[in-house]
Amino acid sequence: MSRRQALLNGLLRLTAKRYFARVTDPRQARLDMERACARMLRAPPGTVVVAVPIGPGGAVSIRSGRGQASGKICLYFHGGGYISGSPQTHTPMVARLSRLARVECVVPRYRLAPEAPHPAAFEDAIAAWRDLRARGYGRRDIVIGGDSAGGGLALALLARLCETGEAPAGLIAFSPWTDLSGAGASLAQNAGRDPMLPAHRFEEAAQFYLQGAPARTATASPLFAAFPACPPVFLQCSDSEILRDDTLRMAAHLRSFGAEVTLQVWPGAPHVWQMFDGWIPEARAALAEAGAAARKMLSLPPR
Repeated sequence: MSRRQALLNGLLRLTAKRYFARVTDPRQARLDMERACARMLRAPPGTVVVAVPIGPGGAVSIRSGRGQASGKICLYFHGGGYISGSPQTHTPMVARLSRLARVECVVPRYRLAPEAPHPAAFEDAIAAWRDLRARGYGRRDIVIGGDSAGGGLALALLARLCETGEAPAGLIAFSPWTDLSGAGASLAQNAGRDPMLPAHRFEEAAQFYLQGAPARTATASPLFAAFPACPPVFLQCSDSEILRDDTLRMAAHLRSFGAEVTLQVWPGAPHVWQMFDGWIPEARAALAEAGAAARKMLSLPPR
């Protein structure tokens, strides 16, 4: 663990974890996340962000760097516990991923809870996929990605596409939230170690999205979905986060369907540490690994 990461963990423990432990209004959490990300995170120089009509709520196209592959794309779903986050909060991280993978990324604005509970986000993810296909992208020209809740959403979409014989080139997920029932052992084991997420708020957070729907339904918790003929999957998580086992069990579940899974477990990192590109070296290193994985999935030569 770098010294910068250790300092960041301490800062998050004093600020973010205390905030998440007490905030009760999802709308306030949404507003605060927008403000915090705008204040703290910066996209790489030369990043181009353009609004595009993809998905019911629209999306942003993000390109950063030179030499980007033509006809290839990453459909990326932002995190935020299904109650917060947006294309804007995640533009800096996704821009870095675009630069490292040399691929355009599209981030849809899907509907958020509690105003739009499950399965609204999933329905919007399906619509975004269909819009990309209608624009002429072949299924093997698209990599799906996401982080946290967005990672779970990406995996739920992947399951549906596998079932319908329309699987993409592959999937990349950072600390995906895959089990809204909270059955993972790390929820208790890492309650004290996780520098960002308070374990005691887990069930409450899940219910904002589920609102009475079964927690183990496949479109909310892809850990319980089927993945026939699954393409390659690349997963990253931290060994100290409460959602660690959502990733570990997801990797084992995907492998049971014969999927080629690359699993990277990083030591001591905060939840979705990739967001802190420019703050800690671990973020850039993790995104570089993900970018290389995306290029391989899309049958592009190494950088």
